[in-house]
Amino acid sequence: MRRINPAARPFEEDFDEDVRRLLADIERGLRAGARSASGGCAPLVDVFETDQAVEIHMDAPGVPADSLQVVCKREIVIIAGAKPQTAADGSVTFHLVEREFGRFARAVRIHAAVDVGRARAVLAAGELRVTLPRIADRRGRPVRRGRRASRPGG
Repeated sequence: MRRINPAARPFEEDFDEDVRRLLADIERGLRAGARSASGGCAPLVDVFETDQAVEIHMDAPGVPADSLQVVCKREIVIIAGAKPQTAADGSVTFHLVEREFGRFARAVRIHAAVDVGRARAVLAAGELRVTLPRIADRRGRPVRRGRRASRPGG
């Protein structure tokens, strides 16, 4: 899995180009036989926070770790990846197809102050867990100016 790193471009830019680039990178990285067809999927996501961190848990059964990317850009976390379609030879006739496959991108807005530099992403047992450690939110607090040190005897 690729590491989490803050995006370098300003937040005001549109996410569409970022998501297209992420999906193209992921598609190029998949083996030819594992490439997704034109389908798309929307994995389910839970977002919650504790006193220590903001957690994002995403269902990812069948998603290879090397196809996932997590990008943080200000208060937005983008998780992009691709779930390859199950390979079937030409003699198979499907009677029911409910499982989704294809490329996906999920964007989650975080409303807490987090330390992106210490963020972690772990894929295990078909679930991606992104942990963003909280930091003290100092927005809106007055800034105290330091007092001048008085000179001894003065």
